[in-house]
Amino acid sequence: MCSRHIGFILLLTLLFSAVKISSKFEFTNFECKSLDKSFDDFEYCHLKSFNRSYKYLSLKVKLFKTPIRKVKVRAILFKRYNGYKPFMFNITVDACRFLKNTKSNPAALYFFEFLKPYSNMNHTCPFDHDLIVEKLEVGFVNHQATKVLPFPEGDYQLETHWIAYDIDRAVVKVYGTLS
Repeated sequence: MCSRHIGFILLLTLLFSAVKISSKFEFTNFECKSLDKSFDDFEYCHLKSFNRSYKYLSLKVKLFKTPIRKVKVRAILFKRYNGYKPFMFNITVDACRFLKNTKSNPAALYFFEFLKPYSNMNHTCPFDHDLIVEKLEVGFVNHQATKVLPFPEGDYQLETHWIAYDIDRAVVKVYGTLS
């Protein structure tokens, strides 16, 4: 075989490899904190890892003053540079209004799509039951963060504030790495 053919085969191999390279998201930490224990408290909030490829997060928040008719969610996305710095999203959404028309806010819809298949928070207000996110799989998050709306590689923190009746009631933080 001549060197031109070997060079061509090497070039095709490199190009094929480059096309197959894709980003991968991994959960690194998960924190839940109730700011008003008379209003709500977390029954559980955990990140489980069964093997290198199967991780999920779950939470259950018990609500003590139901029905809840006025809810806002503030979502802030941070990227780690020298510490975590705000990155791309810092939005506050009236959850009751948003759930009546999810197409009204594309940024909120993007984040809602992460929870929708794994949560019981997919209906309009009032909320008269405990709120659950059950087994949100890293594979699903990976698809959302790399295929639906690709993000650059790095370490991220999504911090959400759950506000009921204009009082900050809980904070949930999800940490992950996109490599």
